[in-house]
Amino acid sequence: MNKQLTGKIALVTGGSTGIGLAAAQELAAQGARVFITGRRQAELDAAVEAIGPAATGIRADASVLADLDAVYARIAASAGKLDILFANAGGGDMLPLGAITEEHFDRIFGTNVRGVLFTVQKALPLLTDGASVILTASTTSVQGTAGFSVYSASKAAVRNFARSWALDLKDRGIRVNVVSPGPVRTPGLGGLVPDEARQGLFDALAAQVPLGRLGEPEEIGKAVVFLASEASSFVNGIELFVDGGMAQV
Repeated sequence: MNKQLTGKIALVTGGSTGIGLAAAQELAAQGARVFITGRRQAELDAAVEAIGPAATGIRADASVLADLDAVYARIAASAGKLDILFANAGGGDMLPLGAITEEHFDRIFGTNVRGVLFTVQKALPLLTDGASVILTASTTSVQGTAGFSVYSASKAAVRNFARSWALDLKDRGIRVNVVSPGPVRTPGLGGLVPDEARQGLFDALAAQVPLGRLGEPEEIGKAVVFLASEASSFVNGIELFVDGGMAQV
């Protein structure tokens, strides 16, 4: 079977769970050697086992610049290059306007915006000419969501990074694209509400999706593989919505 990414070196930040893990599994299945980062060692170890021998886990917090330096030093020593960067680490929780705190803002923007910026910037010496950079945004980049304004603003910032970085990196042929998932059945989505309210949240979100269901992490992973591969060689600067139509109709 011909694998699209044989010989490629990939990094997935936030790769120990949810969309990041699914993307890492899909990249590895297509022949890439995959480095993943995560903050919790137990989850990281479990993810490496799930992905298989093509995976290497590096414990790191994408919002801590020293951690990023250590990640890229490890990749440089072990692989010497980077062909695919999926800057996926991020997250957020809900607070309505009037209840937003400085800690809430700093934590979400620290990971989702500052972390993404320096994840990509610090990768530049390792990225090969013609590499693919993929950022994770969200349907909230174009849709309002009550109580989710800080997270939504952070994802709109990520989407706009791609517009400018595609121009900054054009002389090296490096493509920068954004994948924007709709509601996906992940631990992060379920964690937005107490356990007893989780199914109600899932049902309410599914009712807003034209396909009538939540997405699965593997579906986002397949979109990441597309953006990472030669199949998308003339795709640059886009926001690819993988949302069952939620933000489109």
